This record gives sequence, C-alpha cells and structure tokens, in this order.
Amino acid sequence: MSNHSLSLWRERLTSPLTWHYAGLVILVLLVSTLATRFALDWSATDSSSSGALASKQLELKAKEMEIAPLRGLDKRVAASREQMKDFYAKRIPASYSSIATRIGELEVKSGVRLSRVQYAQGPAGADLTEITMDAGISGEYPQIMRFVNGLERDQTFFVIRTMALTGQQGGMVNLRLRVSTWLRPADAAASGLPKAQDESPDSPSAPGKEGQ
Repeated sequence: MSNHSLSLWRERLTSPLTWHYAGLVILVLLVSTLATRFALDWSATDSSSSGALASKQLELKAKEMEIAPLRGLDKRVAASREQMKDFYAKRIPASYSSIATRIGELEVKSGVRLSRVQYAQGPAGADLTEITMDAGISGEYPQIMRFVNGLERDQTFFVIRTMALTGQQGGMVNLRLRVSTWLRPADAAASGLPKAQDESPDSPSAPGKEGQ
C-alpha cells in the first residue's frame, strides 16, 4: 500500500462521517436485537396469559355448575313449606276420634266387618306421631277390596302396613289388617292411646284402645 493510500485510509478513519455511519450501523443492530427479544418475550407472555385465562374460565364454569342446583332454592323451600302446611291441613286428622269415625264410615260403605280393632301411638316425632290401627277384617272379596281402596284414596292420610290372610270359608275372607295414619304430637298426647308395640302380623294383638 502506497503512502498516499495509507494517508487516505487514515483520513477516512478519523473522519466524523465514518464514525457516524459506524455508530448508526451499531444502533440498527442493537435495535434489531432488542426488537427480536421483545417479540419473543411478548409471544411467551401472551401464550402464558391465554393459558391462565383459559384456566380461570374453566374454574368459573365449574363453580357455576356447582351452584346451579342452589339457584332459586329459597323459593323452592318456601313453596315446599306451603305444600306441607296444605298437606297437614287437608290430610292429617285433628284427633283420634276423627280417625275412628272415618274408619267406621269406610266400614259401613264397603260392607266389611271389622273386629278386634285396636289403636296405638308410636314415639312422638318433631312434627307428627304415628297412629296404628290393628284389626281383623272379614267380608266378601269385592267388599274387602272396596274397603282397602277406600283407605288408600281417602282424604285422611292412611297407609296400609300389612294384610295377612287368616282364614277363608266359602266366599268370605278373613284378614289381619294394620293401618297407619298420623296426628300432631299434641293431639296424639291428648288421645290417651297406648304406646305401640313392634309385632309381626301373625303374633297376638298388643293391648290397645278399642275402636269406637
């Protein structure tokens, strides 16, 4: 390299314009590097945010499914209470005598004959006390069916617990019948009925209050 060329090269290196271009190139490279890094970080952050959002949405959906059965629960509870009050008013007898009277009416209407009728009460409950009627029932088969159907469909709430055949002669059928209904605890306590004893249909009748 000649002295002239070397001198020219040195002038270019020491020229402010040369250093300006060099600085500009370095700045462009630095900006490009930072932009690339920022784009990569943004992509990672966006992906992480999307995953977190999806996870929260799933959690929210699960919570909504958990509380769905509870929506309107207060209204359903209030409606159930009203239904219970209506049921008690219409189908729970007011006294022991009203039970005995209704059984007697069904006996006459169906044509059956009840014998050894005994009433007893179970343990007092918070809202109701069970009253049982244990009796022999005799009559022709159609009469007995009318009596049984009358019990099941009656306005007073009767539940047939057991029916056991105890004899049959010609067209006459003899059954052992046990029926339950319920009284409010105060009404049951005022009835004077003895406590019921747990027994099988074929065992001797427990002592109880005879039906009217």
